[in-house]
Amino acid sequence: MVRQPLTAEQIAAGRRLGVALRSARAGRSLGEVALAAGISPETLRKIEAGRLPAPAFGTVVCLSQALDVPLAELADTWLADMPVRQAS
Repeated sequence: MVRQPLTAEQIAAGRRLGVALRSARAGRSLGEVALAAGISPETLRKIEAGRLPAPAFGTVVCLSQALDVPLAELADTWLADMPVRQAS
């Protein structure tokens, strides 16, 4: 199965997610949060910079817990400004 390229909207959503995570990290070090989430500091750096705009669901869940940010809040951040999709 070939993964489809991300759309411009998905890339923008990833940037919003990165900004939200960086803001939630506040005074904590990148390494500290990455360790708490069970990911590498480089992965967190890429997510925060928007260079990894669609991180795995499990990664987002672990970051949500490590940063004490409700998962729904991160989902709302990612979905903001996304076009509404109709069910088929």
